[in-house]
Amino acid sequence: MPNRHNPYMTDRYAVVGNPIGHSKSPEIHAAFALETGQEISYEKILAPLDAFITTVDAFVGGGACGINVTLPFKVEAYQYATYRTPRSVAAGAANTLRFEHTTSGLQITADNTDGVGLVRDICINLGHAITNRRVLVLGAGGAARGVVGALLDEQPASISISNRTVDRAHDLVNQFKLVNSRVRMEVVEARQLAANQYDVIINATAASLNQSLPPVPASVFAKAGLAYDMMYGKVDTPFLMLAADAGAVTADGLGMLVEQAAEAFFYWRGVRPTTAPVISAMRKEALQLNRDQAV
Repeated sequence: MPNRHNPYMTDRYAVVGNPIGHSKSPEIHAAFALETGQEISYEKILAPLDAFITTVDAFVGGGACGINVTLPFKVEAYQYATYRTPRSVAAGAANTLRFEHTTSGLQITADNTDGVGLVRDICINLGHAITNRRVLVLGAGGAARGVVGALLDEQPASISISNRTVDRAHDLVNQFKLVNSRVRMEVVEARQLAANQYDVIINATAASLNQSLPPVPASVFAKAGLAYDMMYGKVDTPFLMLAADAGAVTADGLGMLVEQAAEAFFYWRGVRPTTAPVISAMRKEALQLNRDQAV
């Protein structure tokens, strides 16, 4: 499909972050474009930590149609927008921007697809229900804020938030009680976790980035419940290893990565790609990489 603003150009997209070299987004969106017959280009852009806006301005000036945004710029992306979707407002952050030239000027729309990506991976790809289940979210930062709204939409029996800084957990609960008062939400301090069990436990902390364990006892994992780490990597995280030893089903965030990308692609292009082949291919690639490194 030719560029809407210049019929001789291919529609341009990118992922912007710092660091950015590890990103799989270009491969994911290339697979989506091939499957759906969309002619686009998609690149990685490293933005200096103090120059997100000028970096994006330059990309938009070159005829860009949209960007994905990763750490540490999701809040800046939200503030940069001229219009914000309800789910980005709930998260207070954006991982997707869409650029549209209108008669009144450039409209920059902020969206957040993290929550729907997580829920689709859990409910569709993994086959685990959230409705009427007891959900525990570890963490109360940006990653948690980005997904709690979508979890609430599934009408769980309850959502508990546990965070090292208890005040931040209370702030998150109070924020989302205004959005959905039908689902019971509560703050559970780390020292209280041992007295409870949960059907779905989501690690939204940054602990797995350095292979450390968030403050969670093995007793919280219900047998055959789901332990989901929003991070993904070459090996299981300490959180997932603890959960597996406790008898839980485990999953990392690779499926969420692909699903949130698919939602962004749909938001941009109006066509929803199939995600299962992309997730499968990325799993095989990771396994092969592990085998090669073990030799």
